[in-house]
This record gives sequence, C-alpha cells and structure tokens, in this order.
Amino acid sequence: MRPRYGIAEWYGEPLLHMSPNRRQELAGIAINAEPDPPICPFQPRSVPCSKKGGVCSIQQYDLQTGPDGYRIEKPFGTPIITCPHRFKQSNLIVKWLAEIVGFSEDDSYVASEVPFMRSPTTGRAAGRIDLVLASSSTERYFGLEIQAVYFSGKGMGADFEALAEDSGELPPAPSAIRRPDWRSSSAKRLMPQLQIKAPTLRRWGTKLAVSVDRNFFADLGGPSNNPVRDLDEGDIIWLVPNISGEYQLERFHWEVLSLEDSCDKLLSAKTVKRSEFEDALRAKLQTL
Repeated sequence: MRPRYGIAEWYGEPLLHMSPNRRQELAGIAINAEPDPPICPFQPRSVPCSKKGGVCSIQQYDLQTGPDGYRIEKPFGTPIITCPHRFKQSNLIVKWLAEIVGFSEDDSYVASEVPFMRSPTTGRAAGRIDLVLASSSTERYFGLEIQAVYFSGKGMGADFEALAEDSGELPPAPSAIRRPDWRSSSAKRLMPQLQIKAPTLRRWGTKLAVSVDRNFFADLGGPSNNPVRDLDEGDIIWLVPNISGEYQLERFHWEVLSLEDSCDKLLSAKTVKRSEFEDALRAKLQTL
C-alpha cells in the first residue's frame, strides 16, 4: 500500500508516542465530542482544545502489512499543521515577529481576533485580524494572519473508530486516502485575506505578517532565490515555521514580499493549454 496521510498530533500529543490505551481514550473523546476535551498545550492560559476531533497536524506514513492488516510503520516527511492554534507553541511566531520588527520582548503585547471590517447592514464585525503585535513605547503595531491547511478526502471519523477498537502496538493504517488541499488553503482562503487587509494596513503605515508552515510554503514554491529581509521593500512579512522530529515548533525561514508577489505565490498554478482543456472536455461530455 502506498503512503497515506493520517493523524500526526492529536489533542497536542504525537500519535506515534501514544500507548494503545491512550489512543483509545482520545478516540472516545473525539467520537463522543465530550464537553471537556483535553487542554491545548499550544495555547496560553490552559484553554481546552476547540477543534472538532482534536487533530493538530497530519502526517504521511509508510505502511506495513501483518496478520491483522496494514499498520503505520514510520513517518514520511514532516507534519502538516491543520489547526491554527498549533502555531502558538511557546509564542514562537509572535516573538519571532517582534524580533524582526525591532520590538523588545518586555515591550511587546499581543491581541487576538481584532475586528477589522464591519457589515454595512448590521454594523457587526465581519472580518478580524488573527493577531496584532503592538509596542507601547513606539505605538506601532503589525497584523499577523495564521493559515493552517485544509485536507480533502474523507474525514477522520473512520480513523477514530479504528483507533478506539485497536490495541496493537503500532497504530492502524489511515482508513482512507486524503491529501492536503493546498489550493483551498492558499488561493481560496488566504489570498483574499491578504488582498483585503494588506493594502489597508499599508495605508495606515504598517504591515501584515502571515505565517504558514514549511510544507505549505514549499507548495507555494518555497523560499525566494534571494530572500528580501528589508521591511521597506515589501508589504507582507512571511514567517515559516517547521515541526521538528521532536514535534517542536521551530523557525525555518522568513522573508518580505510585495502583495503582488505574495498573490502570485499563492496562485501557484497556471492555466492549462487550450488543447489540453478541450481534450479533457471532450472526454467528460455527456448527453443531457
């Protein structure tokens, strides 16, 4: 069987580090949507996990077969973040941004979910900035958007059921084929956020930062050949962390891009040739 994507971190814990009993316990929580889920280890102030199913990241795994079916053998590649709260481990991203923009750590403050747009009919908040980093001494601030990755294919429900019933040393293989949906996460979700927020913040004399993980950024083309790190030379500060082999969030890369270059990166796809499109069209046409 080819490698498949499955759970990497679940309610803040690496799947491969869990005992069978712990896997069964968490599966019960995920299946029954219990009102008191485990505390999220990545958020400050002991906040309970708010993500349905509790999957923090997914991982591609090599699989092995045995008398009781396919099981996970070893991880393939690095975890892909699927929950935005996973970016909050140790405040790494906001501390990194503070360092880049020249804020001292003892004069850095952060606010979350700050209203940015209002509905013209109701007057209610219609859009927010995920985080805003501010300095009281300089009266400067920077917006920060965080984008995790969606995945396509069947949900994790069948995996939860299998884990709840399994007592093998190695976890059972992921039950379905699924993959990261880079395009929905980038061009459909993140790009409109940048197009709305970056020009306004630029007009207000500041900038927007955005954080995606290493795998996401790699799908967008990865680091530039000659990364720009002069804040005056672009509109958007890209902060790209990675999850290490020890499941710790770590710095990987940062650079500054214009809004236009950022959008080009997020599109990361080109239209097919006319002949290719028409060949595919002919193959799919059916009578009414």
